[in-house]
Amino acid sequence: MASTYLSRTGIGSSNNQKKWTFSGWFKKASNGSELRLITSSDNSSYDDTIKIKSADKIEVVFNNSIALTTNRLFKDNNAYYHILVKVDTDQSTANDRIVLYINGVDERTVGGYSTSSMPNQGTTGYINYAQHYIGVTNPSANSNHFNGIMSHVHFTDGYAYTPTSFGETDSTTGEWKIKTSPSVSYGTTGFWILKDGNSVTDSSPNSNTFTVSAGTLTKTEDCASNVFATWNSLYRTNASNFAYGNTESQSPSTGGFAGISTLGASSGKYYAEFKLQAASTSYEACIAVMVGSSISGNDLPSGYPEYTVGSYGIRQGDASSGNSFWTTAAGGRTSGAAHGGFSIGDTIGIALDIDNNRVYFSKGGQWNNSGSWNSATPSTYLTLISTYGDGQYLFVSGDSSGGNTAKWSANFGNGYQQSTAVSSAGTNASGNGIFEYDVPTGYTALSTKGLNL
Repeated sequence: MASTYLSRTGIGSSNNQKKWTFSGWFKKASNGSELRLITSSDNSSYDDTIKIKSADKIEVVFNNSIALTTNRLFKDNNAYYHILVKVDTDQSTANDRIVLYINGVDERTVGGYSTSSMPNQGTTGYINYAQHYIGVTNPSANSNHFNGIMSHVHFTDGYAYTPTSFGETDSTTGEWKIKTSPSVSYGTTGFWILKDGNSVTDSSPNSNTFTVSAGTLTKTEDCASNVFATWNSLYRTNASNFAYGNTESQSPSTGGFAGISTLGASSGKYYAEFKLQAASTSYEACIAVMVGSSISGNDLPSGYPEYTVGSYGIRQGDASSGNSFWTTAAGGRTSGAAHGGFSIGDTIGIALDIDNNRVYFSKGGQWNNSGSWNSATPSTYLTLISTYGDGQYLFVSGDSSGGNTAKWSANFGNGYQQSTAVSSAGTNASGNGIFEYDVPTGYTALSTKGLNL
């Protein structure tokens, strides 16, 4: 959502501010900055909120006072968190007046709280007073925007529910998952938005539809029931290198890696598309797959993809080897045949066939065929060295020389490049993901569903 936020104002002051439930599924794209989920604030006398703090803890502010701050940190930028806050200040037991649940579990029973200050019995707060803002502090401050994805956001006015009203445990996998048709009451000001896609129309029996007050609310195939790969911001300490929900990443000014995918695979066939959005004037850019064991520590490797052992890729404008493919094994880099080149604005497709130890590359939907982009189906390939590393392959991007930068946006099947949806989706027999060009037969998107096909 980045600088996007939603609002619904003029909801009055006689709503139930002592008893309510907030429930939603959230995939955060960054760490180390405050991210607002829901807020009622006038930027002056009151500011009640549920938020993820800059310290990556979850905090609930009620009646202008911090009620709960978790001990646990929430830094996973690949998974969805189900966050539910149940409020009923009329409860006689103080610790039952505000309860936080993460993924169906009462936080009191796991991590506990660094701050726990319950309101007095019968206290009235400000959530559900005058306005609701989703993903921002308030329009005046216009700060602390939620950076990531939201799904199935509920608010119940006058009803305090537990997580089992909105989620359930999958009997096969044990995964906590969305109840797509919850049986709950919403009261007068309650709502249910972002049910399917990016619709802010209220899906509850009410008509409490929100407004997209700033930015662009982008639809994505990425959801709590099918998590798609993105670029992994945990491997890059500079969060400003990432954008569009971590589907875009730029290499640093010192050159090197731009991004590594959050998901990897050790078997199967996977397809993804990468668009070179920008690069230095005399750029050298590369896109590749890499064995996961080549990556260590909490930051990206200090070198470049084509010099990192266990990588297989394609480069443009390399000073020493021109436009070519490469394989880098323990004995060093081996440059393969030249290709027809690519430019800023071009989309490179990668078909990763781990089962047969092959990786193919395309440009604009045409596959490389002995140095030319002219094949309708995968043709020329690089051979993966099956005996190297742990066999867990990821997608990576970067540039090939210090001082140059390359900005790559990825479509791992989520259906867009940056905030632009694919113009005319190609065929995809797997039914998993939306791509600009035809997905080769037998390949699927790198997502949790794709990994389990």
